[in-house]
Amino acid sequence: MPKLGMEAVRRRQLIEATIDTIHEVGFAASSLQAIARRAGVSPGLVAHYFDDKNGLLEATLRALFDDLTRDTVARLRAARTPRARVDAVIEANLSPRQFDPRLAKVWLAFWAQAMHVPSLARIQRIYQRRMLDNLSHALRGLLPAHRARELAHGVSGLIDGLWLRATLGGGQPDSAAARRLLRDYLDAHLERETADA
Repeated sequence: MPKLGMEAVRRRQLIEATIDTIHEVGFAASSLQAIARRAGVSPGLVAHYFDDKNGLLEATLRALFDDLTRDTVARLRAARTPRARVDAVIEANLSPRQFDPRLAKVWLAFWAQAMHVPSLARIQRIYQRRMLDNLSHALRGLLPAHRARELAHGVSGLIDGLWLRATLGGGQPDSAAARRLLRDYLDAHLERETADA
């Protein structure tokens, strides 16, 4: 009889093996056999927990998304002002962890596949919608609702663009520089909104 909680431990082990395999050999070459070998288990055990490769890949993207969500929620809970809540979303999405080359390569692989795999596209849409909602909600404490939503779209797009540029740019991605640039953009827009009011 399996030990209590062993399934969760085994699932996480297989997800970590998937991340490592994608990082090392790329998305297309990440077979169930390669992942199972890295995890030190049989391919049948992977299929037992996730049904097939698509199930494992979807679970892996969900795990990355859940980790980012937990970080965002923790930062939002600690924030005491609307501006601090906007900064919390920026800090979570552009944190050094999200710039780690291992995770960045895996996120890129998943985003590329989302155009072809509906289950991955659904997770990506949830991620985008949640980030936009968090930003809009925080910005409504600083701006009228329609302007808050517009600025939230701009900040959300910059988060994705700065992360993508840093990740693809070669060298060591600079999380602090990306966050600083985005905060400067936000400050400039908020100052302009205040001046126009």
